[in-house]
Amino acid sequence: MDSTSNFLKVQMPVLIAKNLLSAVQPDLRIASSLCTCKLDGWPQNLNPETELKRYFGARAVLGDQRPRQRNRQFHRSTWMTSPKDSWPRFSRPGISMTLLESKDGIQYFTFEHSRDYQQVQFKFLDAVESMDPNNIVALLQLNPYHIDSLLQLSDVCRIQEDQEMARDLIERALYSFECAFHPLFSLTSGTSRLDYLRPENRAFYLALYKHMMFLEKRGCPRTALEYCKLILSLDPDSDPLCMLLLVDFLTLRSREYHSLLQLHQDWEEHRNLSQLPNFAFSTALCHFHLSQQEDTDPEESDKQRQIADQMLQDALIMFPGVLMPLLDLCTVQADPAVTSHSFFGPKSQQPPALAELTALYVGRTFNLWREAAVMLWLEESVKEVLCRVNPSSLQLCSRRKQRYQSAPRNIHRHVLLSEIKEATSSLPLEVTTQPVMGFDPLPPLDSVISYTRPERQHAGASNESTLSLFFRSLLPNFNLQGGPRQEDDTEVARAGQELNQEVNRLMVAMRDMLANIRFQEPPREDNPYRDEEEWD
Repeated sequence: MDSTSNFLKVQMPVLIAKNLLSAVQPDLRIASSLCTCKLDGWPQNLNPETELKRYFGARAVLGDQRPRQRNRQFHRSTWMTSPKDSWPRFSRPGISMTLLESKDGIQYFTFEHSRDYQQVQFKFLDAVESMDPNNIVALLQLNPYHIDSLLQLSDVCRIQEDQEMARDLIERALYSFECAFHPLFSLTSGTSRLDYLRPENRAFYLALYKHMMFLEKRGCPRTALEYCKLILSLDPDSDPLCMLLLVDFLTLRSREYHSLLQLHQDWEEHRNLSQLPNFAFSTALCHFHLSQQEDTDPEESDKQRQIADQMLQDALIMFPGVLMPLLDLCTVQADPAVTSHSFFGPKSQQPPALAELTALYVGRTFNLWREAAVMLWLEESVKEVLCRVNPSSLQLCSRRKQRYQSAPRNIHRHVLLSEIKEATSSLPLEVTTQPVMGFDPLPPLDSVISYTRPERQHAGASNESTLSLFFRSLLPNFNLQGGPRQEDDTEVARAGQELNQEVNRLMVAMRDMLANIRFQEPPREDNPYRDEEEWD
């Protein structure tokens, strides 16, 4: 069995290697820890109506609606979505699932595309390159269950604030996937794997992720947590969407405090979760909430509070860059003794990868820290940290700068999917300057390609249009085919690429304008209906 991969990859070779060597049979341990987080009847918890009924009652959720038998479509029973009569009649779009191998109790599956589906996929890529959503709509009218078209059009609807349609398109994609499941594929066992390196599998990951975020915004954090664990179970070693950066937030939202603490305990040895800011602070917050529960024994409450105090102070010492942005988003004015201190003040700088993780955690969870009791607890802990700071703490800062130099590609992918502005603004230049497709953001560099798109005929330089030659005469760096010409100076190359993108947009706009121009012919002399004074 492959050993657990390095999740962080942020210049921590000695510490992580030590933990990796101590991890024995990581897949089985991961499956075990996932089982400790799920409830009895876990598949039912994938349905948001289960959670809504628990909050408001079945009558409030379902009302008095009764299924109408007349003109009713009969759909296959599924766990993840409830098919709607308003959906187009389902016919298999050409997606199937194959079992690749079974090894050490783990089953490895992959989705496959038929030849007809591949042709539809090529048409979809043409529609994306046209930059016209209407082309995707036209493609969906002919192929109503094409996955990537559903994902891309959902993003368009969401940007246009049509949340209902955006969510409906994602549910339709999940239904299409579930109808293609292999009989041995299980959503509940934690032993079914899908390799993210295969493009056919990525759409399933993204559909689950987008559905999960819709559920969280809809007020169903418990259901969203189950989807988070499902995504994590599909590839727990590499964690391609970095669900470990999100599971703590959903667990806190669901008030499943013991589940998060159990996950942290089970995975800390071989995954170094304490090296992530979100786990360092969220586990402390779990212990604090456990200490505040009314039905807790006073002695147990004091014990939980002491653990919470110690863990929060350690987290503040380990990640001091979290405090000031967190207070800013909570609209809390920090004490001058804190802002002027070299440990928390503006002089404390973070390495790039840590700044990205910090911004992601703060932007996602600041509302959880706004409670008056939590903020008072944070204030007390900061005062204790100021008393604890010593030269060894400053040495820790220097080691931290060496550990978190660069983040792996899956963390960048997670930040892009999160759309948290505090985090996206901290992305490195090599990520922000490359095109990002919503249906496949930052694909792995070592992807396993099963089929390739036929090469399209591109016009050579001698066949360039007059308008293109005109822009080339004005802008030597302009390249109609895309990438900028290589320059010795990196800054010049980046500026040239941005300029090319702007000019390409201008070219598209001018083509549309010229295509819509219609010239009206003047009336002829022999036209008997011409107004005599029209040309006077």
